[in-house]
Amino acid sequence: MPRHALGHSAVRVSELAFGAAGIGNLFAPVSDPEAEQAVAAAWESGVRYFDTAPHYGLGLSERRLGAALRGLPRDEYVLSTKVGRLLEPAAPGGGDDLANGFAVPATHRRVWDFSAEGVRRSIEDSLGRLGLDRIDIAYLHDPDEHAGQALDQAYPELERLRAEGVLGAIGVGMNQAGLPARFIRETDIDAVLLAGRYSLLDQRGLDELLPLAERHDVGVVIGGVFNSGLLADPHPGATFDYRAAPSDLLARALDLKTVCGQHGVPLRAAALRFPFGHPAVASVLVGTRSAAEARDAAAMLQHPVPATLWSVLKERGLLPTAVPTPREAD
Repeated sequence: MPRHALGHSAVRVSELAFGAAGIGNLFAPVSDPEAEQAVAAAWESGVRYFDTAPHYGLGLSERRLGAALRGLPRDEYVLSTKVGRLLEPAAPGGGDDLANGFAVPATHRRVWDFSAEGVRRSIEDSLGRLGLDRIDIAYLHDPDEHAGQALDQAYPELERLRAEGVLGAIGVGMNQAGLPARFIRETDIDAVLLAGRYSLLDQRGLDELLPLAERHDVGVVIGGVFNSGLLADPHPGATFDYRAAPSDLLARALDLKTVCGQHGVPLRAAALRFPFGHPAVASVLVGTRSAAEARDAAAMLQHPVPATLWSVLKERGLLPTAVPTPREAD
């Protein structure tokens, strides 16, 4: 699988990234063997970039991902996790964590902390859960309500860790484009993990963030290319950004599926290839919870997508004419 430099850093990521929220029991339980098999299938498919976070399953995702990666050659893959939420032990009998989206016991509570000390502790705690020797990329995770502290305290600490060689790259991961654009303007981040804002149904990342990233040589990893499900399988009841999709978006997704089908392209393949039209995009990240999903994502990314498909989508008003045409799969 092709790899691309992540902005001006020395880190190179595979075009497809494994998003490990699913093996942290996002929405529904996954067994330890299923999680291990999902990571193994991704590896066998050529994936060499794996992303996790303390938030995912109250540390379960990090523990499972670390266990699955531990026997693999460390220099052959890139690992990212996130800072901003510390995990503190909770009182016994706290029920489950489904209110936060994860089917795990509520053994811990999340504490927002974008202080310098919090960043150091978060990295140390993550290394302990992962059981690995290093983290390659650290993202500031969802600092929406904590922008000041993230810019003034967390970012400088990540910069120091990068200078010390503890981290290979640093960035910000969010599901909005405005604040990451500010980070690009005001800091020396290497990367942005942008979720759901550069897809076949939502191109807000193109307004400012992606052009700015290109000018500043910041690498962009695009998450949420299926917009939480609608672009994977559009049908009544499908979700867009984790809510029931509005009727107009469902109709648009069904039209996209029809046109893609007329060109012999599964909608999932077009959704995965679309972000690579922009030169700042280095990788697409897909949340994966099973071996079948891992293999499907890799196959869909490599599925041929004729250039004529993008032209027809623009002609029919299903894509703005201004979006750059995706490059062919290597």
